Amino acid sequence: MSRVESVEMRAILDSRGRPTVEAVVRLRGGASGTAGAPSGASTGAHEVRAFPDGGVPAALAIARSTVAPALRGLDSADLAGFDQALHAVDGTSDFSRIGGNTATALSLAAHLAHAAEVGRPLWQVLQRPGVDGTRFPAIVGNCLNGGRHAIGGPDIQEFHAFAPSADPAEAIEAALEVHRRVGEALHARFPKQALGLGDEGGWVAPVGNVEALEILAGACAAASDALGRPIHPGLDLAASEFFRDGRYRYREQTLDTEGQVRFVAELVDRYGLRYVEDPLDQEAFEAFAELTRAVGEKAMVVGDDLYTTALARLERGIALHATNAVLIKVNQVGTVTDTLATVDRARAAGLATVTSHRSGDLPEGWLAHVALGTGAAGLKCGLLGGERVAKLNELLRLGARHRESHR
Repeated sequence: MSRVESVEMRAILDSRGRPTVEAVVRLRGGASGTAGAPSGASTGAHEVRAFPDGGVPAALAIARSTVAPALRGLDSADLAGFDQALHAVDGTSDFSRIGGNTATALSLAAHLAHAAEVGRPLWQVLQRPGVDGTRFPAIVGNCLNGGRHAIGGPDIQEFHAFAPSADPAEAIEAALEVHRRVGEALHARFPKQALGLGDEGGWVAPVGNVEALEILAGACAAASDALGRPIHPGLDLAASEFFRDGRYRYREQTLDTEGQVRFVAELVDRYGLRYVEDPLDQEAFEAFAELTRAVGEKAMVVGDDLYTTALARLERGIALHATNAVLIKVNQVGTVTDTLATVDRARAAGLATVTSHRSGDLPEGWLAHVALGTGAAGLKCGLLGGERVAKLNELLRLGARHRESHR
């Protein structure tokens, strides 16, 4: 294998038009990798810092003066060593010196450069033990937005179509069919009102929380009947966003923790939810465990803000049996190596993983490779918008290559 020849960083824009960073890692053998770092709007308190003080300009200056010299000459095949060098040059626990987005972009670019050098798809470079690349993730498709992603919508942040299928083309088709039917239902309900799309491509309308879920569940049932395959409703409540002073404050009601657990468990039963993300505050490990016990195997109870892809927080969740699934976001921890350590621990504990985008994302397809290579149970990447469709299209390409290789 060759060594790292050069490292470049530049400023680019994410899907919300906000600045982030892109890295290019070139190897002496001629291969290179390019990747940008997405950014979240609804972020967990325990994520690494996206940028140092001074934002993107400071991140670029530090990358050029300090980070790039530390990476040049590294063994391109030692990806864990590359990521460890990022930690070493930063020297903090949260990438607050160089910025988590800088680390994310560089780590991904290094992995992509290595994949190009060895002539393998990225998912095979990321491939975990026991994963053979034949099991494709369900699509967790955002159909209706609320919370931080949609002014004027429900308090609950995301209303999803959860579409499992052995064929990614079928899963994507199913999720898009639900999205279309949700749009039709909203336009019928508000025929003279302008309706828009949120940050992640879901519809935005002035509906209540349960009202929105009823629309989603109806669209899932109708789409399932039309296509002849199962499609289930799911939610990302992002409950920390409306948890204040010990209460969950919806527009329709205010609940204490016990009431919130009971309310979400009732929604699972009433509407057949198969996916429930962040249903409680990000510090409520014990309440998460209570809900997970209550719903059993009926739904995936997914920790996002609860874990922020951080191994130490996941260990606490495993000890308490807090959830049965973990959301995986590379830029929450800053490197691919740290991400894979969390994936491996979750898998060893019998927890499912769901690979996720961010609300401010980029038109790049590497997330589909992360999902396939880690054996993710779901790919949460949105359904509309170039930055979302890039991931769906890459999953379609991976599915087509799989079919061709098995003919």
